[in-house]
Amino acid sequence: MDFASPADLSPLPTAEAPRDCPLCPRLVEFRHQCRAEHPDWWNAPVPVFGDPQAWLGIVGLAPGKQGANRTGRPFTGDYAGDLLYATLARFGLSEGDYAAHLGDGLRLKGAIILNAVKCLPPQNKTLPAEEANCRPFLLTAIAQLPRLTSFIALGKVAHDTLCRSFSVPLARARFAHGAVHALPDGRTLYDSYHCSRYNQNTRRLDAGMFEAVFERAIADRDG
Repeated sequence: MDFASPADLSPLPTAEAPRDCPLCPRLVEFRHQCRAEHPDWWNAPVPVFGDPQAWLGIVGLAPGKQGANRTGRPFTGDYAGDLLYATLARFGLSEGDYAAHLGDGLRLKGAIILNAVKCLPPQNKTLPAEEANCRPFLLTAIAQLPRLTSFIALGKVAHDTLCRSFSVPLARARFAHGAVHALPDGRTLYDSYHCSRYNQNTRRLDAGMFEAVFERAIADRDG
């Protein structure tokens, strides 16, 4: 892989963490372990992917080890990405075919994918301090998206990060699949269970449930 800076791959280059971001010691240590084990993987903060004129921001938790941490693109190369990108295609939010690698030519149309944390966490679990350290990158990205009116949070960590980003008390905006929350600046937050392999295998989330969240967001956009 060409080990470019995250900014080189991003539609929002000034909103990206540097390749060797030092902010979270635990994530830095894990990054170095992954680079030693898999030197041909991306193994760096994963950049934003999508349309800089997007109306819909999809916010995930953090890169998956075999997915974005390997390929350098959110939800690319893992089980969660199969459902996410199939759903985006179904609703006309992408162009081209998803083939689980950077060179597949896939483009998003009206949507952009962001993460609460840009680096791979051990056991796919972030710490509150890591979420706080990474939040400025998310806020910078949001500030650079002039047409963004809606968010879909994939899981509670993404939901909580967005609430904190907009100074919304968590007690007043509780996470639940299918829940809808008005944000103070007029934008809207839609909650979904994360499209992880675990949630799909346990039937906590299926394709119909996932698609229903996108249907609601699109219906609200269209009035």
